[in-house]
Amino acid sequence: MRIQRFEDLIAWQKGQDLAVEIYSVFRNSKDFGFKDQICRAAVSVSNNIAEGFDRQSDAEFSRFLFISISSCSEVKSMLYLAYRLAYLDYEQKEILLQKANEISRVLRGLIKSLAK
Repeated sequence: MRIQRFEDLIAWQKGQDLAVEIYSVFRNSKDFGFKDQICRAAVSVSNNIAEGFDRQSDAEFSRFLFISISSCSEVKSMLYLAYRLAYLDYEQKEILLQKANEISRVLRGLIKSLAK
């Protein structure tokens, strides 16, 4: 059975969850440039899944899924920086990295399924 709505995709759901957590963790950050960048990258994960879902072909959808993976990588890079800047403690960093890595794995699986 083919999924009919992007909202039903696990990757989209997890991407939304990650964005909510990122917003929550950095809500009170006074480094507005940093906060804006990491929040934009986090939102981009689920938005690219949604945008690609309604494209005309699986190839186009896959292209947007790769962009979503790239946004996950940007979030991960910024999490490492946030830790080095003492915006996050080690445990927060590890939990968020684990979630971003899981989203990337789910997205890669989805891309493989589209290629078949």
